[in-house]
Amino acid sequence: MSGFVFSEKPIQIEEGDGPYLYDDSGTEYLDMGASYACVPLGHDHDAVQSAVSEQLSKLTYVQASYPNAARTALYERLAETAPDPIGKVWLCNSGTEANEAALKFARSATGNSKIIATMQGFHGRTMGALATTWKDKYKKPYEPLIGDVEFVPYDDPDAMAEAVDDETAAVIVEPVQGEGGINPASDEFLQRTREVTEESGAALIFDEVQTGMGRTGTLWAAEGSGVVPDMITAAKGLGNGLPVGATLCRDWIAENYGSHASTFSGGPVISAAADATVSTIVDEKIPAHAADVGQYLRGQLESELGDAAREVRGEGLMVGIEVKRGANRILKELALNHQLLALPAGRTVVRLLPPLTITEEHADSVVDALVEVINE
Repeated sequence: MSGFVFSEKPIQIEEGDGPYLYDDSGTEYLDMGASYACVPLGHDHDAVQSAVSEQLSKLTYVQASYPNAARTALYERLAETAPDPIGKVWLCNSGTEANEAALKFARSATGNSKIIATMQGFHGRTMGALATTWKDKYKKPYEPLIGDVEFVPYDDPDAMAEAVDDETAAVIVEPVQGEGGINPASDEFLQRTREVTEESGAALIFDEVQTGMGRTGTLWAAEGSGVVPDMITAAKGLGNGLPVGATLCRDWIAENYGSHASTFSGGPVISAAADATVSTIVDEKIPAHAADVGQYLRGQLESELGDAAREVRGEGLMVGIEVKRGANRILKELALNHQLLALPAGRTVVRLLPPLTITEEHADSVVDALVEVINE
């Protein structure tokens, strides 16, 4: 009997190269999910592989209280790429850990306990982050979770303004909801949320676990809205496939963060991979490429699908196609008959989170496959 807990897909993946994955029989698949946005540079990227190999030959691991060149380089890289005045970095191993830290930091820095999250939001599966996640299917089996969490409708500025008060420790929000169905927030909503959190002294947390690293057309989705939060959390694309997360914060948060640590915070090999990933994304202007190809892809989908889809939405290469029938049927057909891998976002949304290096030619093949499958 196999020793896994969760269900496995019927395709055994063995190799990857750029935007492609290969199963154990050598069949090639176009990877339009990038394992939930985890490989923004594509599979087996030379810069990342070289950085990992070089660091492995020197030192695999030393805990974070000892300075290490690879970890220090990543601290500096993330600080210099973060929206000013965010300049402090805490490293961990995943997105849920990054959000867990942000929630703890907010409570410690403000002295308050109330957390405001949004309906349809998703922030992770550990007990604190899970408490700020909307859907009962994720959290019901594990209740009671941490208390004093309030949910407001997503992209509703008035509801947010009414909810935030002097007892609020933090507001946590995704600039574009991922699991919730690829829902971009309006600039008005994010700007109003910034205004009311500043007025109350609450911390504003942008969960950029999925939107960060150029996914939406800028390195951080926060840049597109013109809003600078107090904390940004990052993970999925940060290590181009290796497990790493980060909580980026302003000085007032860092100075009052309390006591928080992680054994594997910023291990040298992981730090080398993340530094190579971030520097490549910045140096090669990957976010601008994602913006261009994403606009082309969404335009082609809207034109070719027409009324066959309820809506095509997203930013950059974070794309959701809301369909009239079940998304899981479409995803199965895409994988088995068109060798194209994508993701669901709920029961009626097909989610595309490809490597940010895909071309318009890749986009055309995706559109052709989706048109054929959706119109069946």
